[in-house]
Amino acid sequence: MSIANAVAPHLPYLRRFGRALTGNQESGDAYVVAVLEAFIADPTTFDRSLPARVALYRAFLKLWDSIAVNRATESASAGAESLDDHRLDAITPKPRQAFLLMALEGLSITETAQVLDVPVSEAKTLIDQAGAEIAEQIAADILIIEDEPLIAMDLETLFKDLGHRLHGIARTHAEAIKAVANHRPGLVLADIQLADGSSGLEAVNEILSSMTVPVIFITAYPERLLTGLKPEPAFLITKPFQPETVKAVISQALFFDTHAKRSGQAAA
Repeated sequence: MSIANAVAPHLPYLRRFGRALTGNQESGDAYVVAVLEAFIADPTTFDRSLPARVALYRAFLKLWDSIAVNRATESASAGAESLDDHRLDAITPKPRQAFLLMALEGLSITETAQVLDVPVSEAKTLIDQAGAEIAEQIAADILIIEDEPLIAMDLETLFKDLGHRLHGIARTHAEAIKAVANHRPGLVLADIQLADGSSGLEAVNEILSSMTVPVIFITAYPERLLTGLKPEPAFLITKPFQPETVKAVISQALFFDTHAKRSGQAAA
């Protein structure tokens, strides 16, 4: 297969990634064009030993990193178009790349490591660093709705490692509603099936009827969310989960949700 045919399906996503990384549509597209021109000038710059999308993103970042100013930690760029762009600029370059590859582009930790050309252990460290830097900007109180104490403790450890705070742990529908009665959380981590047979999904529905808050469902039963009914599972993690996946999704949910950002800033 030609390079053109191999990369064509992935170019819209690379443009999205380039725009997010640079904070500017025109600049992001210019880097994409430069990568394609590099493939034409020297086809060996496209690593055929890797999946096409991984090879494409790796070539993009090699070009990006070859320019010294892109490797420097900068304040918000003049071309940044939104609050999210400014916040992305505040994250150290390599962790920012890792965060966007996982949170925005949906790559696995292994694929992210391949794109960045680093060991998986280093990619995990970069994700942790990105999450910690995001938490410095928008630290949140997180409510855990989970009936398994060990899983709840693991989740608490993960988000505290990133600098977030525990709002509370609820094991039942009733406890979840009580937990938000007097104080709104900045994020909810919810299981589906709870200790007394009640539903975490129903608890989340009731919470969302009175407030807007980002929700991450963490469940061994993902099919129970595929009903077409609200709340739509914008963030869904299947048990058993990988810690780096949970950290990346927590950071993504808080970073890109407008209401969560405002809540985190008010609590700071």
